[in-house]
Formats: sequence, structure tokens, C-alpha cells
Amino acid sequence: MLCVLGHGMRCDHQGEMHVFEAIVSLCLTLGDGPCRDQLLPGHEALTREACIASLAASVPSLASFDGMGVLSEPTCKPIGTALDVTEVAPGVFVHMGLIEEPDADNRGDVANLGFIIGTNGVAVIDTGAARWMGEALWRAIRQRTDRPVTHVVLTHMHPDHALGAAPFAAAGAQIIGHANLPRALSDRQANYLESLDRLIGVATFIGTQTVPIDQLVQDRHDIDLGGRVFELRAWPLAHTAADLTVLDKTTQTLFAGDLVFHRHTPALDGSLMGWQAVLAELQTMELARLIPGHGGPALDWPQGVAAMERYLNLLETDTRAAIEVGTRLGDAVETIAQGEAPYWELFDAYNPRNATGAFTELEWD
Repeated sequence: MLCVLGHGMRCDHQGEMHVFEAIVSLCLTLGDGPCRDQLLPGHEALTREACIASLAASVPSLASFDGMGVLSEPTCKPIGTALDVTEVAPGVFVHMGLIEEPDADNRGDVANLGFIIGTNGVAVIDTGAARWMGEALWRAIRQRTDRPVTHVVLTHMHPDHALGAAPFAAAGAQIIGHANLPRALSDRQANYLESLDRLIGVATFIGTQTVPIDQLVQDRHDIDLGGRVFELRAWPLAHTAADLTVLDKTTQTLFAGDLVFHRHTPALDGSLMGWQAVLAELQTMELARLIPGHGGPALDWPQGVAAMERYLNLLETDTRAAIEVGTRLGDAVETIAQGEAPYWELFDAYNPRNATGAFTELEWD
């Protein structure tokens, strides 16, 4: 039987559509809220009765919500909205985030997320800025396959990529990251959670939390999804201290995380010199396409990284020139890399930070 997918629907192995899912409502107070329904993944069904029966047969743990507010009893409702995704290669899907800063209107949907479907399971790459995004990505996967989500790879610690993982962890997926990721998240999670709660709104952010990292990658590690192997590679200090890439060997598609930006001004949170070195090494790889952390959603290879390389090179050149003539940092950030302004969005928000980081790094080089 052929299943024709519609909004908020997914197909099972018999080609029928699932239209109900399990939820629990989480409220911050006993009074008027705010409240938000939290997806309890793995109980999707054709009917409300079947969904409720699934809940009764396998009672979900709600322990992860402890201390976060007031919970209702789990129940079943019509399936919610899924993220829009594009199949950029066979079995490789990407959701393209907006080129914007997180706010109440975009609800934090500002980074690229993706997944790879293998014979035995699904691997997710990045999960968004809030729990609602992980839930919507789960639905997008369930519209395309019933295979279990076995792995979630977080490409680095920045909140627009890492804060939506909780639904996948609850469903039993293994959470994977760079060896430096747990420390990076631990050091910043309080600030990340507070700032995103303020930026996108408490009603949207309810239920969002970081999750433990189950597997750490020190160098390289292959994972087989069943006839489909993807390679994880941990990189030295570059965009951040915890950059991890995912290479789908079947289609030669590289999920680069924020090692590569497109349209969105790059954000330096590590080492300029290290980032340039990593970018040069990336360009020695034989790829069919690259998925950047922002923009795209898929870039031609290798020309897709030319703009990034040009920006970082000018950032270095202008910074060294300012240091050489004794320009003070406060004055230098007004001029460094300004020649790149026409080519990038959000330039005024990110370039001064990049210039400050580059100046601090290179003045002692």
C-alpha cells in the first residue's frame, strides 16, 4: 500500500498513517501557567485508543522533568507540526534554519539540523535550540521511517545546535559528542538556558534541558546504521573547542556543523588560526556536498567553502595590520574585515566579536 503523507502524518511499515502521539503537559506553576505539551516519543498510533494502549503497555518515565514544573498525566493528542526537511542525497535529510538571531517569532529555529536513514536505524545530526525543535524533528523522521533513532550527534556545544536532544534521549538514542563537549556544555549551560528562555520566550522554551553525553569521540569513529556507515571526526580547536563532523560515506555528504557557515557571518568562539588550518584540511577531503551549520542547505564542493576561507583570511590580514601599526583594540574592531560586510548577513552582530577574538589571539602570536 502506498502512503501519501500529509501535514502531521507519518507512515508505518504497512503504509498506513499515524495521526496520534503521546504528550504530557508541563506547567511552570499550578495556576495559569504558562504550559506546553511535551512529546513522549515512541507512542505514535493510528487512533487515540491505540496510542493510549501503547502508553499503558510501556509507561514512559517522566523523571527528566523533575523540578521543572507541574506535570499532567500522559495522554494522547493529534500529532503536532513536523519540521520541514529537504532530501539532499538519498536517505540524507536537512532542515535549514533561518539566518536570524533567536527570538520569539522564529522560536530559536536558526540552525541547520539533519538525519541519515540506514537499514537498522536513524542518526540525527544536531537538535536545535529548544525541546520543541527536537520534537518537531522527531515527527519529520517519523513521516519518513519507523526505524529507531539510534544515534544523535551534537556537532558542538552552541545552544542553537544542542538544546533539543531530550526527546531523542528519552527514546533511547545514544548521544554522541566531541571529547571536550561535556565540559563545554557544563561551563555554559546555565547561561545558554537563561538566554534562550529570555530570547524565544518562556512558553516556547518550557521543558528544554541539556542531556548527558553517552559517547565521546577523541579522534575518529565509524558507526554502522545497517549497510550505511558514517564517520565521526573530532577536530582540534577551531570554531570552538568541541567541533565534530559527520561524513555519510554512502553519499559522501559531510555535515560540517559550524566549521562552515554560508550567508550567516561566521562566529569565532575558538581559534582563528586553528579554524583556518581545519578549513584547509577539510578541503583535501573527497566530498559530493557539504551541509553547513547555517545557510545552504547543501553546498557544492569544494567551492562552497570559498567564502568562509576568504572571510577568515581577511580577518587575519586586517587584524595583523592593525596590530602592526599599534591600533588599539577598540578602534581596530571598527575596521577589521569590513571589506566582507556586503557578503554576509548579521555582519554587525558577529564581526566585532570575531575581530575582538582575532586581535586577542594574534597580538601575542
